[in-house]
Amino acid sequence: MSAPHPTDLQAHPVLVVDYGAQYAQLIARRVREARVYSEVVPSSTPVADLLARRPAAVILSGGPSSVYAEGAPSLDPALLDAGVPVFGMCYGFQAMAQALGGTVSHTGAREYGQTDAAVVPGGSTLFAGQPERQVVWMSHGDSVTVAPPGFRVTASTAGTPVAAFEDDERRLYGVQWHPEVLHTEQGQRVLESFLHTGAGISSDWTAANVVDELVGAIRERVGSARVLCALSGGVDSSVAAALVQQAVGDQLTCVFVDHGLLREGEAEQVEKDFVAATGVDLVVVDAREQFLEALAGVVDPEAKRKAIGTQFIRVFEQAARDIVGSGAREGHPVEFLVQGTLYPDVVESGGGTGAANIKSHHNVGGLPEDLQFKLVEPLRTLFKDEVRQVGLELGVPEAIVWRQPFPGPGLGIRIIGEVTAARLDLLRRADAIAREELTRAGLDRDIWQCPVVLLADVRSVGVQGDGRTYGHPVVLRPVASEDAMTADWARVPYDVLARVSTRITNEVPEVNRVVLDVTSKPPGTIEWE
Repeated sequence: MSAPHPTDLQAHPVLVVDYGAQYAQLIARRVREARVYSEVVPSSTPVADLLARRPAAVILSGGPSSVYAEGAPSLDPALLDAGVPVFGMCYGFQAMAQALGGTVSHTGAREYGQTDAAVVPGGSTLFAGQPERQVVWMSHGDSVTVAPPGFRVTASTAGTPVAAFEDDERRLYGVQWHPEVLHTEQGQRVLESFLHTGAGISSDWTAANVVDELVGAIRERVGSARVLCALSGGVDSSVAAALVQQAVGDQLTCVFVDHGLLREGEAEQVEKDFVAATGVDLVVVDAREQFLEALAGVVDPEAKRKAIGTQFIRVFEQAARDIVGSGAREGHPVEFLVQGTLYPDVVESGGGTGAANIKSHHNVGGLPEDLQFKLVEPLRTLFKDEVRQVGLELGVPEAIVWRQPFPGPGLGIRIIGEVTAARLDLLRRADAIAREELTRAGLDRDIWQCPVVLLADVRSVGVQGDGRTYGHPVVLRPVASEDAMTADWARVPYDVLARVSTRITNEVPEVNRVVLDVTSKPPGTIEWE
C-alpha cells in the first residue's frame, strides 16, 4: 500500500542510509528518541532521490562489508557536497573517509565488542561535555588510518588512531563505533550532539505534535467519506481508531471480527475497555466458522497468513455493505479502511527498505489484490513505543496501551499445523494460564510479549497419575524488545516458569510437556509462523 503523505514533522526527515546494518532500524529509533523524525532508506537510493526528500540530515549506517570488497555498497561523493549534514557510523564512517580522500587500511587490528575510546582534547561538536574516556561498541576489521583533508581527528582507540573525525564547516561527522547500541556509554549523547548541534535540528517529534499532525492528515485524506476501522482490541488498531475518531468523529465505524483466533476474554475486553472509554460506534461480526473453513487443511505459514488476511477483507466488505444499508447515513458508501499497520510490519513484509520479505503481515503482504477500500494507515511510520505514547496522549485506556502485542492472525499462527476448533481451545487455555502467571509475577512491563505455541502435529510420551500419556508440547516464547525489530529471550524467573508449566500440564490434559524457546531475533522471529 502506498505510504501516507508526509506531515510537516515528516517533511524534512533524517534519512538513515542502510548499508546492510544489523541495527539500521535501531538508528532510526534512536533519532526519534531525540524527538526528531527519521526513516530508513536503502543504500541503493540515488543521491538525487535522497536530496529530493529535503532531508534535515543523513546518517550512514554500519554494514558487514569491507569498503574494498567486490560489490560493496558505495557512497556517491555528491551527497557529501550537497550541504546536508552527514554522520557516518562504522562502515558509513569508512565510506565517508574513502569518498573524501582519506585512507582506509587493512591493518590486521580488528576490534569487536566493548572498546575504550579516548576523546582528543581541544573541543569537539560530537563529544562536548562528555568524559574524555568512554566505552564504545566496535565491530570492524578495516580502519581509517588517515582522515580526509579538512577533517579534525576527535577520538582514537588503541587499535584505531582515527576513530572519529569532524568537519564543522561542511557539517560532516563520523565515528568508527556504533553509537546506537546501549553498550556504547555515551552513544545517545553523541547522536544528539550531531542532530542538535552539528545539524541544528530542533526536537519537535513529540507525542502531542504527532497527534495534531496525524489528525490533520487524516481529515485531509478522508474528507466527508465514511470509514471502517479493523479493531482487534490491541494497542495498534485501538490507537489508530482513536486517531481517526478524533479526526472525523461519527464518520467512523469500528468493526470487531470475532474470527475464533482470539485469546480468552478478548472480545469482552474490547467492548468493556475500549468502547466504554471512547464511545466509538462498534459492530461485532461473528465469523468463526468462515475463518475455520478457510483454514481447513492449511499448514504452510504464509498460506495461513494470506488466508486470514483475505477473510478479514471479505468480512469488512460485507460489513461495509451492511452499514451502508442501515443507520442515519444509509446509502452513503464506505470508502476507507483503517488499519493499525506499524513501521516494523512494513519492513518485515519487504516494504520498508528494499528488505527481503521475512513474512507477510496480514495487514501488509497478506491483503488481496482486489481490495475494494482505500487504506488509511496513520501509524505506518511509527514504532510500537511511539504508538503507545500517542495512545496515552489520546486517552486510550492504559490496559489497552500496555497490552502485550498480539498478531493480527491471532492464534492461527501459534498453532504449528492445521488450525482446528479443538486445537484453538487447547491453546487458548494454555495461553490464559501463562498470561495470568506473568501478570501475577509483575512481569507485564518487563517482557515484550510471550507467545504460547502449540506444536499440534508433535506428540511426546509423558506420565501422569502413574499412567502413560501421549500429549502435545507447548512452547513458551517470552521475549524482551524495544520495537520487535530485534529481540532477546526474556529471562523469566525459574519459579514463575515452574508455576506456568505445572499449571498448564495439570489444567490442560492434552498437554504433557512445556518447553522454553531461548532463541534471539535474529536468527529467529518472535512468532514461530
